[in-house]
Amino acid sequence: MPEQKRDYYEVLGVSKGASDDEIKKAYRRLAKQYHPDLNPGDKTAEAKFKEVNEAYEVLSDKDKRAKYDQFGHAGVDPNFGAGGGGPFGGGFGGFDMGDIDLGDIFGSFFGGGFGGGSSRQRSGPMKGETLRASVTISFEEAAFGCEKELLLNRTEPCDECHGTGCAPGTTAEVCPDCHGTGQVRIQRGGGAFTFSTTTTCPKCGGRGRLIHQPCQSCGGSGSVRKQRKITVQIPAGIDNGQAVSLRGQGGAGKNGGPAGDLLISVTVRPHPCFKRDGTSVYLEHPVTFLQAALGAELEIPTIDGKVKWTLPAGTQPGTTFRLRGKGIPSVNGRGRGDQYVTVKVQVPTSLTHEQKEALRAYGEAMGEIQPGPVDSVKSFFDKKKKRK
Repeated sequence: MPEQKRDYYEVLGVSKGASDDEIKKAYRRLAKQYHPDLNPGDKTAEAKFKEVNEAYEVLSDKDKRAKYDQFGHAGVDPNFGAGGGGPFGGGFGGFDMGDIDLGDIFGSFFGGGFGGGSSRQRSGPMKGETLRASVTISFEEAAFGCEKELLLNRTEPCDECHGTGCAPGTTAEVCPDCHGTGQVRIQRGGGAFTFSTTTTCPKCGGRGRLIHQPCQSCGGSGSVRKQRKITVQIPAGIDNGQAVSLRGQGGAGKNGGPAGDLLISVTVRPHPCFKRDGTSVYLEHPVTFLQAALGAELEIPTIDGKVKWTLPAGTQPGTTFRLRGKGIPSVNGRGRGDQYVTVKVQVPTSLTHEQKEALRAYGEAMGEIQPGPVDSVKSFFDKKKKRK
């Protein structure tokens, strides 16, 4: 059997009418999320990374996307759904075409273009709708994980009929025209040129069964829309723009199919002090001129709280030092990043007369200014005040 592929729009988490920019943004976000360098040894992430790249290759190309929209996977992959011996199995030899089912032929190549593929899906189990939601969290919540409550409107199996669509005490009848397949075969022509096409059964609408007494609660659909409050576990280390997928939390399936999934996009509010790049955290920490020159015992803010750090004497402005293991936890649970602290020396903007004298004495000791009477320093600043 051919490999079953997911819908490319579903893979990227965008709608069928998404713009090129929306497709590109979705691709970049997912490619970063599942990149092998960020998920070493994770076979699931590697498979998803390949799937995302395959989807983007098609949807980012105007011609390929048009073919995909019209024919599905068969429009961009000539091997998808193909059998041995060519699509017609040699049936044109000597014009003896026999009873050729064009619905089966074109259905395998073009995703049910003659009604075959779509009617089979309608009568068989179908996965429920994929729902999308969004949540905004703080910098710290993203670092350490959190729980959030979401309010969803989704379809669920009807409590009255348990998803059958039939009134209590009744059952559906297998469609006598299609015998439960949801499709009927129509023959045309005659003799050596007999063609048969497969189309949706008009009697049951492709469902394969007839409901004579529909459930009053759901009107025979087997599902109802309800509002549900669910708790979502946001994993530690998640980054802005990434998503959380919850299987089975989407819309109810049809004909006994599984429920769809819930995709939650995460937005992380920026922090007033910390900056983030992957699992690394960056911070600018102010120190005084005296602390930089003589060294000092500092208390450095981290996402875990304040930690003590000894600043070496003679530290230059712009020096960066590292606090190991004080960064963001890896989203796959493999360790933590580091925090990088850049020293920002603060220059005093207001000095007393005594402080200025002390600085002048320091300058004389360092040979930066020429010795002179203290009065000259005083007179200089006095003149400056008079000008104001």
